[in-house]
Amino acid sequence: MSTATINARTVRTAIASATLIAATLTLAACNNDDADAGKSSGSAGNSAAASTGSGSQSGDEQDAPAGGGAQDAGGKSGGEAGGSGSKITTCDPDKMSMSVSKVSRPVNHMLLKATNNSGTTCSLVDWPSLRFDDAQAATPVAEETKPQALVTLAPGKSGYAGILTSSADGSGSNGTKVTDLNVYLKGSDAATSVALPGGSVYIDDSAQVTFWQSDSSDAIDW
Repeated sequence: MSTATINARTVRTAIASATLIAATLTLAACNNDDADAGKSSGSAGNSAAASTGSGSQSGDEQDAPAGGGAQDAGGKSGGEAGGSGSKITTCDPDKMSMSVSKVSRPVNHMLLKATNNSGTTCSLVDWPSLRFDDAQAATPVAEETKPQALVTLAPGKSGYAGILTSSADGSGSNGTKVTDLNVYLKGSDAATSVALPGGSVYIDDSAQVTFWQSDSSDAIDW
């Protein structure tokens, strides 16, 4: 083979290699351009979405406090309205009328009646404190008569207390006839003078008074 032929083949091979390299470089460049374009498009789309989401979130954040604030205000207002109801207080002796009557059974018992003459509901606390004549101590309470619930009186309603004046079998001591009765309500130093049935009553050391009761039968059946 001649030298000229070898040189011609070498030139053709070099040209072909150069052409292949150029084509490869061109294809790579096109692929890079497409990738960069996709990235740019994705970035632009993400930016737009982020911008849109940010705008929606901003709107939600502005609306939420307004709605929440209105709800809280409504809740507080409702609570204040609900808590503004009138509170039941202890009955005022100046706004009560009281009377004492004898009962046929059980023997040696009287019934104390207290009526609420005020315009509001009130409570009769514990038991009435009784002072006959100039007694130094109040009549003892019968502990076993304590009711399960506090006695509350609507306007015009009455509460009751039973009074044992003396022992039925005569076992009581220091018996005496009394003509005056003062009744005190718990929580007040004011006394209400109550007329005794017949003007006087016999009492001894066994005298007792019950807790306030809502029903008159509960006040005398003990």
